[in-house]
Amino acid sequence: MRIGYGEDTHLLREGRALIIGGVEIPHPMGLLGHSDADVLVHAVMDAILGAAALGDIGTHFSDSDPQYKGISSIKLLTRVSEILSQNGYRIGNIDSTIIAQEPRLSSYIPQMRKNIADALQINTNAVSVKATTPEGTGPEGRLECITARSVVLIETGALWNIGALFAV
Repeated sequence: MRIGYGEDTHLLREGRALIIGGVEIPHPMGLLGHSDADVLVHAVMDAILGAAALGDIGTHFSDSDPQYKGISSIKLLTRVSEILSQNGYRIGNIDSTIIAQEPRLSSYIPQMRKNIADALQINTNAVSVKATTPEGTGPEGRLECITARSVVLIETGALWNIGALFAV
């Protein structure tokens, strides 16, 4: 088993869609970035790639490459899942936290979990997403940005094969 950590922050700007966890959330400001700037999915991708020692999202999806301009981060997460599998790993579980003063995210979290699980072809029960407010402190509290952090456990193929030997 291996553990990876990912963190991402994007600035909030008017005139952009706010997409978090593959969910478009009604809000007067959205996240600024080359892709759809999905801060949660970016943190998850970096955690996965880091756990497998396969670089980061910038290594695989450069923000200077026009093919990724405006792309759905969920599509990129699907590609990260393929890369992980090709290297003999699979996801054990994911635990993520979104730090945002607003909007309130609790009603969107079930769909975020489903979107991430579907892209990774894992059970939704293996994906945890939480949201917290910074209580008006820091850049998130001043509505300058939104941050997400994620921890991922991955397993090697050898581990699943051993488990299959002992399955009843």
